[in-house]
Amino acid sequence: MDFKDQISQLASRVEKLLPQIQTEEATKNALVLPFIQILGYDVFNPFEVNPEFVADIGIKKGEKVDYAIMKDGEAILIIECKHHKEQLDPHNSQLFRYFHVSKARFSLLTNGLNYRFYTDLKDPNKMDDKPFFEFNITEMKDAQIEELKKFHKSYFDVENISNTALDLKYTSELKTIITSELTNPSPVFVKHFAGQVYTGGKLTEKILNQFSELVKRSSNQVLNDAITSRLKTALTKEEANSVATDSKVTADPVMGTENGVTTTEEELEGYHIVKSIIRKKVEAKRIVARDVQSYFGILLDDNNRKPICRLYFNTLSRKCIGIFGEDRKETKYDLTSLDDIYNYSRQLEEAVENYK
Repeated sequence: MDFKDQISQLASRVEKLLPQIQTEEATKNALVLPFIQILGYDVFNPFEVNPEFVADIGIKKGEKVDYAIMKDGEAILIIECKHHKEQLDPHNSQLFRYFHVSKARFSLLTNGLNYRFYTDLKDPNKMDDKPFFEFNITEMKDAQIEELKKFHKSYFDVENISNTALDLKYTSELKTIITSELTNPSPVFVKHFAGQVYTGGKLTEKILNQFSELVKRSSNQVLNDAITSRLKTALTKEEANSVATDSKVTADPVMGTENGVTTTEEELEGYHIVKSIIRKKVEAKRIVARDVQSYFGILLDDNNRKPICRLYFNTLSRKCIGIFGEDRKETKYDLTSLDDIYNYSRQLEEAVENYK
């Protein structure tokens, strides 16, 4: 099992274990120690993982950090753990003190779900206020897994990590700013774009207020179009591979298209969007569609007892999606465009979770 698979397996276990974890010590044992093991360190060997590592601060003796990853008798990464229900922000200062008196160049603050890595980019031997790398173990992206891999025992190199830490820090901060601008555009952001398209004279406050909503709407449409385009490309490649490996299996398993039922391109596109949303919860091959006279149904495992949702696209006056909740109760949501399906990603994922 490679590193990525190990992380994915741990992420799955974390979600199942959380209801049973009631204490900070249980968080360490059930969530954090397995994480350290995946990084290649022997948690039962104090020469590699030193628990309750002494980090005396001035006249205060007996101060201890939860774990220290050791190499050649020196700490290279200190780790402070909190209960998985605790927010990490209030505990930065505690780790800051430990970092100052240790020789480690890196520190980690975690509650078993969220992981924050710190270093001393601003001032030597003084931990930065903000982490240069952070993630939620249950929502990791491939790029984050590759960065985490640098902390693996087999690849750990202080200079290598330090060289990329600044880029990671700036990238993270830029992504936060860009996300904020796209969801709630600032006056400067709005003015930048409005000035390039508005030809009616001076950009008054009233005009800028009008453009604020236009910029927000345009940004969302650009993002949705880009996502849809990439999904179509990915699904097309996946379907082509499926046909090549098994000529008996159709690229889009849509049942019931006979007896006067016609599957439209719009229904197939809606199916692809739903499939892209829930495929991170289940394998894509388990998501099957059935088209009937009154609706386009999407099922799990081609099982009528496991309905996920229905697309009602057969009327010109109203389009909607019906999503099944607990006890297979269907709730309908109106759609103004296919992109609106993304607004109900949480409900679709919960519909699948109900059958696990």
